[in-house]
Amino acid sequence: MTAPEAHDAAHEQGSARTATPTPTPTMHIGALAERTGMSLRTLRHYDETGLLKPSGRSEGGFRLYTDDDLARLLVIRRMKPLGFSLDEMADLLEVVDQLRASAGSTGSADGADSASSGYNAADTHGSLRARLDAYVESAQERRAELARKLDMADEFIALLRST
Repeated sequence: MTAPEAHDAAHEQGSARTATPTPTPTMHIGALAERTGMSLRTLRHYDETGLLKPSGRSEGGFRLYTDDDLARLLVIRRMKPLGFSLDEMADLLEVVDQLRASAGSTGSADGADSASSGYNAADTHGSLRARLDAYVESAQERRAELARKLDMADEFIALLRST
């Protein structure tokens, strides 16, 4: 374990005791790779393509990530085996971000936000939900295809064993 990774591990253990997560970038790329099982090369590629930008940089220029970055990376990691492209991954993350942002700003105590934003906000939210639903449907279809392939593999193994 390198010195930055050891520092990250010690910091993560200490921060696990706090009641509220901090939005301050605290994980170096090595710690993020270790927590997700992804390679440093893959994480750097995601940064270069804009799929997952680090939330900050250390004074020495090292990439720093937050727990929110970790959550985004876990979404990416789950999409990859289903065959989603990097563009599809980026689009889904954008949809999720926009839905969360609209949920956080969907109204004030006096209702002024909903009155001033009117019909367009509802249209936008509906459009985002439809895009999210399309990703759910696509993921279900891809999972079903993988299940069919696993069944075929099981049949093949059984055939080999019976020979």
